[in-house]
Amino acid sequence: MSPQATAERVARESYGRLLAMLAARTRDVAAAEDALADAFAAALLAWPRGSIPDSPEAWLFAAAKRKLIDAARRAKTAHDGEGHIVLAIEELESEVAARIPDQRLGLMFACAHPAIDESVRTPLMLQAVLGFSAERIGAAFFVEPTAMGQRLVRAKKKIRDAGIAFEVPNPATWHARFTAVLDAIYAAYGSGWSDPLGADPERRGLAEEAVWLARVLVSQVREEPEPLGLLSLMLHLEARRPARRDRDGSFVPLDEQDVSLWRRDLILEAETHLRAASALQRPGRYQLEAAIQSAHATRAWRGEADWDAIILLYAALSELTGSPVARLNAAAAIARRDGPDVGLAAAEDLARVNPMLNDYQPYWALKADLCARLDRVEAARAAYDEAIAREADPVVRNFLQQRRASV
Repeated sequence: MSPQATAERVARESYGRLLAMLAARTRDVAAAEDALADAFAAALLAWPRGSIPDSPEAWLFAAAKRKLIDAARRAKTAHDGEGHIVLAIEELESEVAARIPDQRLGLMFACAHPAIDESVRTPLMLQAVLGFSAERIGAAFFVEPTAMGQRLVRAKKKIRDAGIAFEVPNPATWHARFTAVLDAIYAAYGSGWSDPLGADPERRGLAEEAVWLARVLVSQVREEPEPLGLLSLMLHLEARRPARRDRDGSFVPLDEQDVSLWRRDLILEAETHLRAASALQRPGRYQLEAAIQSAHATRAWRGEADWDAIILLYAALSELTGSPVARLNAAAAIARRDGPDVGLAAAEDLARVNPMLNDYQPYWALKADLCARLDRVEAARAAYDEAIAREADPVVRNFLQQRRASV
C-alpha cells in the first residue's frame, strides 16, 4: 500500500481515536487538530523515503504529541501552561502501548455537551471524529464555510475554557447526553440522505460516514439498545437508496419503489442489529423507527408492507415522543390498510388538533394524494399547491407538480 493510501486509511480509521487521545488531557481540540494535521503532513514526507512503520497510528501519535509539546513551549501563555500540557501529554505514554486506547466515545460526549450549542454539535462531531473540513461541513449544512468555521472555533473554545471532560457522563445525566450523541449522528445522516444520487460533492458519502459513526458507537457501548436501533434504522434507509430515484433522476415514493433494487445485504444486517436491540428489552425511539422500516421492508419478500405493524409502531412512537408527525404517518398507514377516506379523516382530525401540521409539507402531500384517490379533484389540486409551495427539493417539487397535473 502506498504512503498516500496508508495515510488515508489511518485517517479514516484512526483520526477520531488519535484526536480524542491527544485532546483528552488538555481539552484543547483545536491544538490537537493542528498537531495531528502536522503529523499527517510529516508522514506523507517521511514515509515515501523509508518504510511505512509497522504501527502508523503509533507513529502519528508520537509525532503529534511532539507537535503539541513544541506548540505549548512556543506559546508561553499561562505560567504553568507549558508544564501542565507537557505533563498531561507525557502521561499518555503509559497508556499507549501496542494500541492507541479508544476514547472516541468521550469525544462524542464532549461534542454533544449541553454547553455546546445544539446547532453545532453535529458539525463539531463530523470535524472532531471524522476530520471533515469546515468547508465541507458548511456546504453539507448550507452554511457559508467562514460562518461554519467560526461556529466550530467557538465550540472548541467552549470545550477548552469550560473544561468539558472527554468522558462518559454519570448516570444522572447519561440519558440526555447519550440522546444528544445519537441525534447528532442521525442529523449527519439526514444531510446525506437528502442527496440520494450523490450529486452534491460536498454531501456525497455523508450518510455513509454517519453509518460509520453509528458503528463506532455500537462498538463502544455494547449493552445499549438505542445505538443498535439507530444503526438498524440507517441501514434500512440505505438499503433503499438505489430505488429512490429512477433512471432520469425523478423522485420515486416508497410505495412505488422497485424492491429488486433494494440491497438485501443491508436489510439483513439491519434486521440483525434490530433483533440484538430488542433482546436488551429497553425500547426507544430509534428502535421503534427501525422497526417501522423493517415492517416496510417485508414488501421485498411478501409483496406488501406489514400495515398492521406499522400502525401499531407509529402509535407507540407517538406515545413515546408526543410527535404529531408520527401520528400523521400512522394516518397514512391507516389509509393504506382501511382506505383513503378513513386515512383522510384521521389526517384532517389530527391537523385540527395540531395546527402546526398546516405548515408541514408531508401533511399537504398526503392530503392531496388521498383526495385524488377519492376523486375530490379541486381539494386535491389545492392540497398539491400547498405541498409544492412548502417543498425545497426541486426533484420532489417536480414530482408533486406532475401528480397535480395528473389529477
